[in-house]
Amino acid sequence: MAANGKAPVIGITACKRPSTFGAWNIDAVIIPATYTNAVSEAGGSPLILPPGCCASMLDVLDGIVFSGGPDLHPSLYDQELDPHTTEFYPEQDESESALMRGAIERDIPILGVCRGMQLMCILHGGSMHQHLPETAGHEEHGGWNGVITEHGVNMVEGTRLAEILGDHVTANSTHHQGIDDPGTLRVSARSSHDDLIEAVERDDLKFCLGVQWHPERIGHIGLYRSLVEAARGS
Repeated sequence: MAANGKAPVIGITACKRPSTFGAWNIDAVIIPATYTNAVSEAGGSPLILPPGCCASMLDVLDGIVFSGGPDLHPSLYDQELDPHTTEFYPEQDESESALMRGAIERDIPILGVCRGMQLMCILHGGSMHQHLPETAGHEEHGGWNGVITEHGVNMVEGTRLAEILGDHVTANSTHHQGIDDPGTLRVSARSSHDDLIEAVERDDLKFCLGVQWHPERIGHIGLYRSLVEAARGS
């Protein structure tokens, strides 16, 4: 673990997708560079975690970012497949679930982003809205399918998130699913225009916080700094 002034090692979960490298079309493990850039800027040393990696990776990690990506399969929260839930990867669901459970058991600091926050809620007994554009009260929540919009987010007073970001921020929206029930997690923020759950956290761990938006894309580097600082002390 981080010692002697070394940067904490922060794992970042990644996707496996068909990709193009010059003349080659081949499966690749990929993650937007915004994640690795944010971890580096915050003082951490990023380590990419491919789908299927085993939980023994936790032995070398000081913290983990569970990144955004495809939809989680609704069987994880006892729902039938919605027609709009079309991209999902069971291997990734399984390996990331094992990593998150192991990190929580060891109290390794966690930041969940978009899909990562949704997985956090599901593993704590929560459930999802599978398609916000057809969910009453959230039809106009924001952009998805490659469209990015912005909206206000209000923090809950007294939460770790409010301590980090203040009482209100502008967040980006690039998702068609959202949290219905956070399970046993504490809700720490909601969208200002339709009250959708935008962040959750646990008070009993060093750092266990999830946000629906992408802080690494909108300049909320304070979340990554807080994760790295928590990891530095683990």
